[in-house]
Amino acid sequence: MKWEKILVRYGELSTKGKNRKQFINHLRNNIKFSFVDLPNIKVHAERDRMFLTSTDDEEIQELIKRLPKIFGIQSFSPVASCSQDIEDIKKTALEIMESLETEDKTFRVTVKRTDKRFPMDTYELQTTIASHVLRQYPALKVQMKKPEIDLRIEVLTDAVYMMAQVIPGAGGMPLGSNGRSLLMLSGGIDSPVAGYMLMKRGVRLDAIHFHSPPFTSERSKEKVMDLANQLSHFGATVRLHVIPFTDIQQSIQAQIPENVSMTTTRRIMMKIADLVREEIGALGIVTGESLGQVASQTLESLTAINAVTSTPIFRPLISMDKLDIIDIAREIGTYDTSILPYEDCCTIFTPSCPKTKPKLEKVEYYESFKDFDELIKEAVENRETISFPKKKENVFEDLL
Repeated sequence: MKWEKILVRYGELSTKGKNRKQFINHLRNNIKFSFVDLPNIKVHAERDRMFLTSTDDEEIQELIKRLPKIFGIQSFSPVASCSQDIEDIKKTALEIMESLETEDKTFRVTVKRTDKRFPMDTYELQTTIASHVLRQYPALKVQMKKPEIDLRIEVLTDAVYMMAQVIPGAGGMPLGSNGRSLLMLSGGIDSPVAGYMLMKRGVRLDAIHFHSPPFTSERSKEKVMDLANQLSHFGATVRLHVIPFTDIQQSIQAQIPENVSMTTTRRIMMKIADLVREEIGALGIVTGESLGQVASQTLESLTAINAVTSTPIFRPLISMDKLDIIDIAREIGTYDTSILPYEDCCTIFTPSCPKTKPKLEKVEYYESFKDFDELIKEAVENRETISFPKKKENVFEDLL
């Protein structure tokens, strides 16, 4: 079946009031960014829906394949169009049905007659097309409530649009409609899922990772780079800030009692993240913490860690079970990368008996014997920044 355009439904965007246009513009720009490699795509936004058109059938198929990852889309449908001639409508209806699996399926025809000058009324057109289809596909069963195949016909002044597939979108809000935040990306299962969930609510992300060579390997860093690249597939550039953390971790091990060293490590990470956040103009920090999952994620530990900043800290996984987080990681494609067995800075120097209920005043007392400010400043200044997705290099460029 040759589809001519894609009908995009906004979903939650339709509930917006006077600022709806801003959200629609964000969605339109995100679609253009995501499909910049498809030169014939044209985007036409309306108040309650959007149309994507192309003269290239391969581009339409690529749209259908990649649109489910674009946030802000509730659902979409491939659309065929024809003239208002009834024989043309019948022919197009059969072509659409031929592209679907119809054996023992339930079926109905839904008509929206926007052009009131069309000679048939809604019921007449509905029964005419339905009977024509049923004669060709006698195995279909008519069902008016929640059918498996809903052949939708919309009669406009210049054409008739027809569709039968409703493909679920990613939902949520368009990326960029709710500002920018900094994701603390460790390389585990949780943090990419946390980033995905914030992106789904319209937040653009930078990511920060703490790298401690030689205790953590280059493979560990590459693993985090792969995760950042996977997050960029959801429609926006993701910048990864890699922080050299070796000197700070060694200073913590030398100066801070072992049972609270983990809390101090997290506090310094948060201080560094806050400085980077301020530099890049982000408004919040995102973590993959889930309440009670490990010693650093108890209420007492989170309170001690939070004390170093007044910046909003988003924890979208805070009340989720681990198995639920794993399910989402599998769904978005980050799970297999996250479980690669490479150490990170959170797994080295792990205390044998960490405090699960650290007292803030004691943690601050132990930290007062060592001035970490200069080390923190150096780490921020010496960070490496990598953008994803990476531009494809032209291997023949040097020969030109």
